Amino acid sequence: MQPLDKLLQEKKTSFIEFENSTKRILNYLPNVLTDFKEKKGYRIYTSKIAGVTKFVRPINTNLFIFEHDHLEENFRILKQTFSKIKTRNLFFSETEKININKTLYTIQQSIGAGLDLMVSGNSAKKHAGNRFEELMGAVFSEIGIANRKIALQIPYETDEGQKVYKCENDLILSPHNVVKSTTTTLDNKEIVVSIKTTSKDRMGKIFIDKLLLERFVKHDQKVIGIFLNDVQRKESDNISFTLVSGLFMVYSKFLTELEGVYYLDPPPNAGKIPYNKYMKPFSELVTNDIFTLLSS
Repeated sequence: MQPLDKLLQEKKTSFIEFENSTKRILNYLPNVLTDFKEKKGYRIYTSKIAGVTKFVRPINTNLFIFEHDHLEENFRILKQTFSKIKTRNLFFSETEKININKTLYTIQQSIGAGLDLMVSGNSAKKHAGNRFEELMGAVFSEIGIANRKIALQIPYETDEGQKVYKCENDLILSPHNVVKSTTTTLDNKEIVVSIKTTSKDRMGKIFIDKLLLERFVKHDQKVIGIFLNDVQRKESDNISFTLVSGLFMVYSKFLTELEGVYYLDPPPNAGKIPYNKYMKPFSELVTNDIFTLLSS
């Protein structure tokens, strides 16, 4: 069997890979986690082994599925929901929507926790971000939406001749059977998606990229953001929320409006007026908004 640390750093291309990895990680974590502090609905776990203390990123107790037996049922329900979405049976109970967020959150945070314990800091952050992008791609594939990662190549002149700036788009979602956008043009029916584990230090780039893309392709372009959460550990036993909500509203008013921002674990301000006009749980995207966006 492949070592768990190698498994966590390996690229994932299908949802079943994420399911199997999550089950294996959740079997591992109880053996190495020694304590936790609870703050504002989040647990900050620690692992003390051979005199070395390691901290795990904050875990939302309302979203994370701790019990392995419960996880099996959550996966079963989620796959049924995926099948409904794929056949465009778009009538969902609140339980189904909550389960989408909880199960996907558990997948990503179990991977993140494993990386925190077994991989060095900067590498853990990089791999957690890569796995989140791959997880989102796997989800959209499961629900029958064509998707592809594309880097738009934007030429510019220098005193050394023409060079190319690569504007990487984490994912393109398409209403067509295959993605029609290329490295030189974007289909105006398709959606450019920025996928990040947190908006910290990244929110502004989404707005700038939308302006840049529209200027380059010379038409309006739909752009959305998908975030895991906006919370971080503060010292050893506390948390802080990282969404700069005022700046988000300034960007929205004076730069451009995104077509939506979606969270698996929304920060407190996301549910308040006026932020709830722009920010929603991820489940709202895959059960409703995505089809409205792709048809417009």
